[in-house]
Amino acid sequence: MSIRERIETLVRPKSNGVDEGDHERFSHYADKAKITESAVTGKAIRALCGKKWVPTRDPQNFPICPTCKEIFSRLKQ
Repeated sequence: MSIRERIETLVRPKSNGVDEGDHERFSHYADKAKITESAVTGKAIRALCGKKWVPTRDPQNFPICPTCKEIFSRLKQ
């Protein structure tokens, strides 16, 4: 058996550190400084609801995440 026949390649999906799910349909609340940092570095941030994502879309085009909205309203009290 040749070396080529004995070597296998392990391919793993590359994780970009973001959460999957339908949270992409919403705008999320997050710390302003973290949003700015993410825009510069491309690193994922965590929203109030716990969603981890890289904000790249115009938040005006999506409804506000109901969980973020509820948490934010409790923080203001």
